[in-house]
Amino acid sequence: MQCKERSSGSSTATSSAGPVVAMSDEMSVPLLPNAEAPDAPPPMAPGRPTVAILGSGDFSRSLAVRLVACGVSVVVGSRCVKRIAPGLFPDAVELKNQEGAVARADRLVFLALFPEHYPSLLGLRALLAGKVLVDVSNAEKLGRSRLSNAEQLAEMFPESVVVKGFNVISAWTLQTGAQDGNRQVLLCSDSVEGKNEVAQLARRMGFHPVDLGSLCFAQDLESVPLRLFPSWRGPVLATFLLFLFFYGYGFIRGVLLPYLANGHNAFYRLAFDLVNESLPAVALVTLALVYLPGLFAAWLQLWRGTKYQRFPCWLDGWLLRRKQLGLLSFLCAALHGVYSLCLPLRTAARYRLINAAYAQVKAGVEEPWDELGVWRSDLYLSFGVLGLGVLSLLAITSLPAVGNILTWREFTFVQSGLGYVALTLSVTHTLVFGWNFAFSAQAYVFYMPPSYMLAVALPCAVLVCRCFLLLPCISGRLARIRRGWESTRKCPVSQHHHVVANSTCPEV
Repeated sequence: MQCKERSSGSSTATSSAGPVVAMSDEMSVPLLPNAEAPDAPPPMAPGRPTVAILGSGDFSRSLAVRLVACGVSVVVGSRCVKRIAPGLFPDAVELKNQEGAVARADRLVFLALFPEHYPSLLGLRALLAGKVLVDVSNAEKLGRSRLSNAEQLAEMFPESVVVKGFNVISAWTLQTGAQDGNRQVLLCSDSVEGKNEVAQLARRMGFHPVDLGSLCFAQDLESVPLRLFPSWRGPVLATFLLFLFFYGYGFIRGVLLPYLANGHNAFYRLAFDLVNESLPAVALVTLALVYLPGLFAAWLQLWRGTKYQRFPCWLDGWLLRRKQLGLLSFLCAALHGVYSLCLPLRTAARYRLINAAYAQVKAGVEEPWDELGVWRSDLYLSFGVLGLGVLSLLAITSLPAVGNILTWREFTFVQSGLGYVALTLSVTHTLVFGWNFAFSAQAYVFYMPPSYMLAVALPCAVLVCRCFLLLPCISGRLARIRRGWESTRKCPVSQHHHVVANSTCPEV
């Protein structure tokens, strides 16, 4: 029977009342939610334990190479030993049939087989009794309702201990060893002793074991390798839809309607101009979407008067996707910068330059100079470069290798403080680019405002809301709420505050 209940931790974005003692190692955070790292078992006893691997495929070979390098005796069991090519396994690995390999194993037996071949091992049930069977298989597809592979294995071999693990480790990682990439080995089993034995072996191999609980979590664990960027789907879809909106809006306003109304052919703008106009609009709106959920959370806490209520699921999920939205915003801004640098290389740009020079000569103008236009171009280019630079810093610090060397206060300053600076510079870049176009009737072709006016609306609203939160009367109340204070509507007990050692302590 599968477990249906999963413990859920609080998702409310709150700050602890006490000082942060130490920052946990990033490897202590499991790949799956609601997972807890096991207590460190005693180190594996010295010597050369013998481990059996049933199967002779790529994963079996990589696992054997890694185990031999860690001083473990390895016996590989195959249904047909003769078909194994010479030199495929290290010389230190013994090659036997499945029965001989199981007999040689001290305790651990890895099943590097596809689940459909598990029934072929039923004849070894007596030999496998008392052994720890490590199931490394994965699910065939997501969303299946039947028992997991590990649970089916446990039913086939009730006298053995089944441990689910090593299925999220690739064959390449096993061969190269645990380095900066995937170091976590997720484990689950109904036997604490069996998990401890596999965890000791994983540590000996240089990996970090993470205990997910009982065997009923095996189905979630088997689905991990099948998930393709699960946290990126929503942000990517939102960014793509925004791009389609701005691109379609620009096409209708600048290409289709002029052609239908005046017969003006501007379809050449589809390949470059419309893309370069859509990218900054998408980058600006996406960057605003990074900081909008934080404002929603702050105003929600102010309205509730407490931090101890969970956020709605949609807001909780939005808060967890801010990093992905920020990186996609940086991607669109960087592409806009590259497209802008390529503007002078276009054939259309050269034709326009020649036509402008011809018109100047024909009009008898020797040295044209537009003071207002020069200031406008220099200012919006400067703000754009500065905004892209700060946004690049945000993208770099979001990388785990960089973010892990920062303290929490430093990371918050960069991601929140400098993030609003990047948003302000980007909005200023857009407003200076528009200058007084927004007040000109010529800008509203077919009664449709330019794309940048639509793109700047949401970021401006975000900045205005942020300014309201900085007011002392609001920021002070929000700070008290996040330190544990509750309004009388939520906590009717009288809360008198008194100052102790220069800190405000609520009396509840």
